[in-house]
Amino acid sequence: MLGEIFAGNGVVVAPQQKEDRALWDAITVALVVPPPEGDEEGPGLNGIVEQSSTAMREAGQNFVTLQRQERTIDHKPAQLLKVQYKEKTSGRDWIEELVFIEGPGNGIYSVALKCAPQNATKLEPAFAEVLRSWTLPEAELGEDEGAAGTPAKTPAAPAHNR
Repeated sequence: MLGEIFAGNGVVVAPQQKEDRALWDAITVALVVPPPEGDEEGPGLNGIVEQSSTAMREAGQNFVTLQRQERTIDHKPAQLLKVQYKEKTSGRDWIEELVFIEGPGNGIYSVALKCAPQNATKLEPAFAEVLRSWTLPEAELGEDEGAAGTPAKTPAAPAHNR
């Protein structure tokens, strides 16, 4: 594990590599948009995909969207965005595969693979396994009791973090 991100709401994991850490291939898992409070509405899956696409486009040259598709992860709506670009600051070519998953209360989680294009084929199976094993936390039902008088469920950690 390289460390926490998003104010402790995510982690970055990567195998040991020879280059500077900024150039490492890695998988990131995070709650990127907490559930909106009150009557607020969050950006939604389409909005967060567009925001991410814009940020990567600004950071890179030769930005190309390779794939975008709707998916279902843990019975929840999700969207995949796969892009390739050359990072302006480092000159490094990257492939990024980001899957945004709608969670309880309209929070949005992200599972992302960022790697050099030549490493994508060997890292995609690990990325696919993280997505396959993903379990989103349950929405909290109440402070002390659930709807049927059972103890309230507390959010569970994603399966890959247990």
